[in-house]
Amino acid sequence: MRRYIVKRLGSLIPVMLVVATLVFFLVHLTPGDPASVILGPDAPQEAIAELRARLGLDKPLPVQFVRWFGQVVQGDLGESIFLRRPVTQAIVERLEPTLLLAGLATLFAIAIGVPTGVLAAVYRNTWVDRLFMIIATFGVSMPNFWLALNLIFLFALTLSLLPVSGYVPLAKDPALTLRFLLLPAFSLGFPQSALIARMTRGSMLDVLSQDYVKTARAKGLSERVVIYKHALKNTMITVITVIGIVLAITLSGSVVIETIFGLPGIGRLIINSVLRRDYPVIQGTVLFVAATYVLVNLFIDLLYVYLDPRIKYQ
Repeated sequence: MRRYIVKRLGSLIPVMLVVATLVFFLVHLTPGDPASVILGPDAPQEAIAELRARLGLDKPLPVQFVRWFGQVVQGDLGESIFLRRPVTQAIVERLEPTLLLAGLATLFAIAIGVPTGVLAAVYRNTWVDRLFMIIATFGVSMPNFWLALNLIFLFALTLSLLPVSGYVPLAKDPALTLRFLLLPAFSLGFPQSALIARMTRGSMLDVLSQDYVKTARAKGLSERVVIYKHALKNTMITVITVIGIVLAITLSGSVVIETIFGLPGIGRLIINSVLRRDYPVIQGTVLFVAATYVLVNLFIDLLYVYLDPRIKYQ
């Protein structure tokens, strides 16, 4: 197990190298200049050139890359051009809303997707199955920003039950934090619940046709025990894999939702940094998201051992 973990962590190095290289050059090749954004459109060219030299943007791209990557290897993601603080600090300051949003969205996806998939498999080819799969197809096809706008109109503007936008830190008022996160978390989690439901249904159908399930029924066990103790337990490898993908998606795909609901998370930080051409922040946050994605997948792989002791890692 330890050898496997070290091997997977070692594989993180080339992944980060490729991501860092692609992000750096793609960001620097896009139109726009941080110096021009800082000084404004009416700034003289001499002032812009002086600021570019002060920021090190006048150097050739390979030179800038080597200098930046050398800092990254030492654990330094650089300093934000606009925020005037280390990129790591900027990420940490905005980490709480993103983590809470992703966690709550994943809980919504699990709470809706797993029971829906199980019921659709148990009542296969009935109106229950067709109804749930129609909802799942609708959820997969639905853009989360469209769902978010409709939820705002219904629950915030029409019924005045939940706030439209904003955020309160968890340490200040947990109940109010939850109120601010309910709409964005559901907007992000419901489309992902459709994926979990479809995969759960498919896995359950495979398991329900196995001989040991038929034997459990023949022994007189209740249908509830057969479904939840024998069938569902043996589908958890597939379900956990999908849940891991969903968690990674919600962590990395919250940019639009955070912008709509005004959450001061990493997604909004990326958007603001792109608009300002804040290269160090864009590069640092993308690296952070990529590393998080890989680590989540590693955690899911390790969880397999506890779900199925027959799995061995070398």
